[in-house]
Order: sequence, then C-alpha cells, then structure tokens
Amino acid sequence: MTEQTRHTPPVSLDRLKWRCDPAQFSFGTTEDLKEPGDLIGQDRAVDAINLAAGIRQCDFNVFVLGPSGTGRFRAVKELLKSHAQSLPAPDDLVYVNNFAAPHKPIALRLPPKTAQALKSEIEDLVDDLGIDIPNLFETDEYQATRRAIDEEFSEKQEAAMSEFAEKARQQNVALLRTPMGFMLAATKDGEVVKKEEFSTLPEKEQAEIEKKIVALQEELSEILRNVPRLERERRHRIEATNAEMTGQIVSARVDETVRKFKEIEAIQDFLKAVRDDMISNAEMFLATTQQNDNGPFPDEVRKAHRAPWFRRYMVNVIVSQEPDEEGHAPVVFEHLPTLDRLTGRIEHVSQMGALVTDFTMIKPGALHRANGGYLVLDARRLLAEPMAWTALKQCLQNRSITIISMAERLSLVSTTSLEPDPIPLDVRVVLIGDRLLYALLVTLDPEFSELFKIEADFEEDINLSPETSDQFVRLIGARARKNNLRPVDAGGVARLLDETTRRTGDRQKMSLHLGDIDDLLSEADHYASLDGQNRIRADDIRKAVEEKQRRSARIKERMREAVARKTILIDTDGEAVGQVNGLSVIGLGSFRFGRPSRITARTRLGAGKLVDIEREVELGGPLHSKGVLILSNYLATKYALDVPYSLHASLTFEQSYGGVDGDSASAAELFALISSLSEVPIQQGFAVTGSVNQGGLVQAIGGVNEKIEGFFETCVDQGLTGRQGVVIPASNLDHVMLRDDVFEAVEQGKFRIFAVETIDQGIEILTGREAGERRSDGTFPPGSINALVEDKLVSFAEKRREFARKDGEETDGKR
Repeated sequence: MTEQTRHTPPVSLDRLKWRCDPAQFSFGTTEDLKEPGDLIGQDRAVDAINLAAGIRQCDFNVFVLGPSGTGRFRAVKELLKSHAQSLPAPDDLVYVNNFAAPHKPIALRLPPKTAQALKSEIEDLVDDLGIDIPNLFETDEYQATRRAIDEEFSEKQEAAMSEFAEKARQQNVALLRTPMGFMLAATKDGEVVKKEEFSTLPEKEQAEIEKKIVALQEELSEILRNVPRLERERRHRIEATNAEMTGQIVSARVDETVRKFKEIEAIQDFLKAVRDDMISNAEMFLATTQQNDNGPFPDEVRKAHRAPWFRRYMVNVIVSQEPDEEGHAPVVFEHLPTLDRLTGRIEHVSQMGALVTDFTMIKPGALHRANGGYLVLDARRLLAEPMAWTALKQCLQNRSITIISMAERLSLVSTTSLEPDPIPLDVRVVLIGDRLLYALLVTLDPEFSELFKIEADFEEDINLSPETSDQFVRLIGARARKNNLRPVDAGGVARLLDETTRRTGDRQKMSLHLGDIDDLLSEADHYASLDGQNRIRADDIRKAVEEKQRRSARIKERMREAVARKTILIDTDGEAVGQVNGLSVIGLGSFRFGRPSRITARTRLGAGKLVDIEREVELGGPLHSKGVLILSNYLATKYALDVPYSLHASLTFEQSYGGVDGDSASAAELFALISSLSEVPIQQGFAVTGSVNQGGLVQAIGGVNEKIEGFFETCVDQGLTGRQGVVIPASNLDHVMLRDDVFEAVEQGKFRIFAVETIDQGIEILTGREAGERRSDGTFPPGSINALVEDKLVSFAEKRREFARKDGEETDGKR
C-alpha cells in the first residue's frame, strides 16, 4: 500500500456514477400516463406571470428572464391564454374620415363585433345611393321641375329683351341680332336706315338719333349684364332642388343605417357627418353612372363604393372581433417587432409623381391588436429594431398609441401625411429575454424599471427528488404526444433522466431545458423508427446522445490527435519536477469537452516575485491572475515566516496559444511550484483541477466530468497503466457522473479518481510523499514536502542576506 492511499484513498465507485433505476417506474410506456405534464420547478416565475396578468394597475408589465429552452414562451402562452379567457373582449377600433379636417382622421371605439358590420353597412349605403341618386335625376318629376326652372328663367330673360325691343321700336330704333351679338340701328317707316341714307340726313336729326341709340345702348348693356346673374340664380335653384330631392333620398337611406346602430353614439355622429357630405356632393354619384355606362354589368349590381372618390365615406377597420370568435381578451405574439409592426403605419401611393395617402391607408400594429389584452415580445429582437423600444415606452407612458413613421421621425421625407387620433392603450406587455439583457436594461435605462415592475425568473434546473422525477416522467409523456413521437418506455425515461441530470453538472439536480429534451426525444424517435420499434428505448436515447457528441467533436478529435502524435506534449506516465497536468474545458455552442494542458513552474532566488507568464503576454484573464496572486500569497504566509520572502518564480501553460481565464488551474499551478521548490517530482499519470484559497483549501470548479473524461481519453490514447487518475476537489463529488467507459475503467482498476480538500492532501497523492504538518516547535517533519519547501525558501533568504551584506561592504570600500 502506497503512502497516498493510506492518507487519501481513491473515490469509491458509488460516488462516481449515478443512474436512474427503471424499476422504480410502474408504467410500461409514457402512453400509459394520461395526466398532463405541467411545467416543472418554475413556481416563482409562474407566480410572477400570474401577478402581472391579473393585476389591473398600470405599468405592471413583466420581463421574463432566463436561458432559452426552459419553456419560457410556452409557459407565457398558456398562462396568458388562461387569464385572457376571463377578460372581456376589447372594443373594435376603426378610423373614419374627418370631413372638416381630412388630415386628422377620427378614431372610433365600437362595441365588439361592430366594426365589420358598420363597414359593410356603409358600403351598402354607398352602393344603394349610387343607384338611387342617378335614377332620381332621370325621373319625370325631376325632369319636369328642372324644365320649369329653365323655362322660368328663360322667360325672365326673354321678357326683358322683348320689353326693351318694344321700347326701342317706339323710338324708331331696331334691336338686331348679329353673329357678334346685339346691335341697335335707326329705322324709318319700319325699315332700317342704311349707312348711306343716314349720312344724308340733317345733322340735327343725326344727332338726335345717335343720342337715342347711346341711351338705349346703355340700357341694353344693363339687360345683358343681368344675364349671368339670372344664370346663377337658375343654377342655385337647380342646386337647391337637387339638394332637396337628394336629401330626401340620402336621409331616408341613412336613417335606415342609423336605426341599426341607434345605441352607439359615436356611429350616430359619424353618420350625421356622412349624410351632410353626401347631400353636398351628390354629383359624385352621377360621375359613377357616367363611368359605368358601357360596363358589362347592370346598374343593380354595380359596386359604387369601389370608386376612389367614395373612399371618403368608407370605414377603415383597425381591430375587430369576428362574429364567430369567442369573446375574450387577445394574446398577441409579435415575432418581428419593428416600429411599423408595433405601432402601426400609414401607407402612401404614388400619384402624378407625388406620394399621397388618406385614412383608409392606416394599418394597425401589434399594440392595436393586443389592446385590452396581452402583448408578448422578444426583448432582444425589440431592442435590435431602430426606434421600436423608444416607441413602445412612449406608448406605455402615454397610455395611447400614436402612429408615426420612422421617415417622419427622422425627417427623411416631406410628403402628404396624416395625424390620426391617438387610440387609448390598455395592454400588458410581456418581454422575454436573458438575464444579461435584463441587467443591462435595469442599469442603463431608468425608465425600464418604472414600466416593467415585475420580473419572472425561470430556473435552469431543479432539485432531483421522487416528486420531481414523477413530474418529469409525465412531462416526457406530454412532450412526446405533443410532438407526435413514439411513447418512451421506462428504460428510455430513466436514461433521459440520467442525461438531463448530467447536463446540470450536479447529481442532485435535474435540467429544465425543455428545448434540449425535445431535440433529444426527436432524434431518439428517428433511431427507433430506423430499428422498426414502436417505442423509444434507452438505447435510442444513448445513441442520440452519442451521435450529437460525435457531430460536434471534430475539434476535440483533432486535439486528441495532436496529443497522441506528441505535437502537443502531455505525459501520462513517469514523473517530473515542477510539472503537472492541468485540466480545462472548451465550449463550442452546447458541446463541451475537457483537454489536459502541461503546466510548468520554475523557481530561484529572487525578491519575492511570482511571474505569471500568461498575464505578462496578456493571454491571462483577470480570474486566472487572481488565482495566481492567491497561491503566491499562500506560499508567502505558509513557509519561512521569520525570513524575507526571497523567491523568484514563473508559471506558464505550455503550448497555450489562446486566452486563459478562470482559477480552476490554481491548485495545479501551486502543486507545480511546490514540486519545483521541494525538488520532489510529480507523477505525470495524474491530472489536477481545482481552485485554491489563501488557507490552502481546494475549492470546487465547473466542468468536472468533462475534465476527467478529457484526461481519461488522453490516457487511453497513450495506454492505460493503472497508475493514472485525476485529482479533483472533494466539494465536486456531488457533480461527478462519469460516462460508462470511464466508470468501467475505474471499476477495473485502470483509472483512479481522488478527491482532496487541501493542498497537502493533493501533494501527497501526486508525489507519494508525506506533506507534513507544522509541529509544536514550529518546524515541519524532516524530509516532508513542506519541510523541503521551507528549507529552500530559508536558504534563498540567507543567500539574499549574504548578497546584501557583500554589496554593502563593496559600497563602503569604494567610499
């Protein structure tokens, strides 16, 4: 029996492998479990979501945080839909024309399931009047009235001309009509006096005739000036008649619509404005008839409301409840939360080279659709969209939705636009993101905490117990049924539970990454189908796990090859002073693997400086540098306390060409330093992982399984000797869940795992010599590792003192 096995024996087999026993399950396959699989272990997050969904006060929006794959979206969807069932359906929202100010459309909130009915009724109203009004102007009654008006004003004009003509005739002046208009000429004996005859008359008579003609000419001009006035009076009479007769038809038809919506005041006001505008613009209905004279369809089926000039009467439905929909609050998931898709947009069309728009081109956004209910957004996507986050905050703060395009906000275009009425907002917003994003928002955006008062934090794992195992089994059955997969037998469930536990890195925990579970089940179902099985077995789960690792293992295999071919120098046998195998974990996406690294230390007399080569060349991260400083202080406070610390040492990761961070190698680095100082070699068949504190206690690290398996694979490549193994912190024992091949090697004595609590325990295992405890006289046992280290540091201090004395004597001699 060797020295190290007397002090710290290898870890027992029962602490190295945890497996779920399929015999504990009483079902054949998950098909036998009809109970629904509820969300496991998320009580805190579920309570927060329920609070946000149920509380009616404003600004209690919720941020759901946690890693992806933990069922955040699924939980939010189910919980919000459950709450939405108990809330009333929101009002319908429409925009209608503002006849007084067309650039400011009016927003109407209507009772649920009213908007589409109003839209259809307005279209029917326009279609009906598009037939009735043109027909009105073709009726005998209207034609007779129109002729009467024309004849009346024609008679007035003719009477005035006849009276003037008679007056002129009595004064021997004739009224003549010529192509150039009316003219006056003198007469004698009823005949017009010709120009030649007129010149032969006495001058006095000519003057009298000219005077009468001038007077009559002025009177004729006055009569002719009255013709346009009479024409205007005629038109006004016609317009008044048209308005009176059109008003009767329009009012009668609009009254039918009014009676259908008599309980809704907003619609009453809108219909009154429509009626007044239709009466004032009755000629638009005649234009429809003129454009359809040669159409293929009869007037009775003509859709007048499709004519562009009737858009002024249409109803733009923004949000509505369909007649067959259940009446409850909406739950809206917006997966692309751009500014336009969030707050709505105003579209434009090109006409004659200009961009124009009207209220019918207002399009709703997610806030409109979710008004009165719940809006779920991906926080990262929301923040990635320009101006979307600012617009959302403004809407929540103002409690209203204002539509404005990004181009207008940035003043990039100058074109015809609208100023729609803001719509009152009552919505609960749910943002889903990760913890880092939540922390950044809390820190950098002071308005965030005011608007999102609730956080729902999803767990990544849960304590493993009989109760949670039972919940997990039912969850597996529910996920298999939901994804149309084969049922999972007891062995498959047990193997899946093993894998989810291993992924947490803690044998007392179970992973809650539902996305990973779904992926693993789907791949296992595929392998079961290839084997012609009607259920998913443990072998199918195992193969799915192995194949996923194999697909991601290209870099890992290249690194193993480099070690096997001695391109990267790693010894798994023999011994060396100041050299130890450290262990690290490399992560590529969801795939992680361990790899050994050679750590070397060199020591000599100096001024108490420990050089971290990784830090000096800026490859070492802050956590690694912290670990090196801790072990430096450990040396300075454990050994040779009554003499100056006179060490110069250096540490490095050999053949490391990338960044190094973390303190999980600090124990290995300390072992290398102790070996170098004591000049006692370390057995190279061991690899070490663990951090160390200033008291010499070895502390837990992450990725212990990957690190053990990584060194095991290196030992396999170079040949297992039975003397190889890994030294880990004792506090990591609950995290050890070895692969089957590693466990079998340990079981057969080909590989060993040691768990240590202190540096002294670790150095005994690595060197095979006693570490030694300080005795009552203040010294370590002779020949022990600690005694050798202390003796070396004392010798360094004495030599430093001698050098200092010689240097002082030389200086005095020169003086």
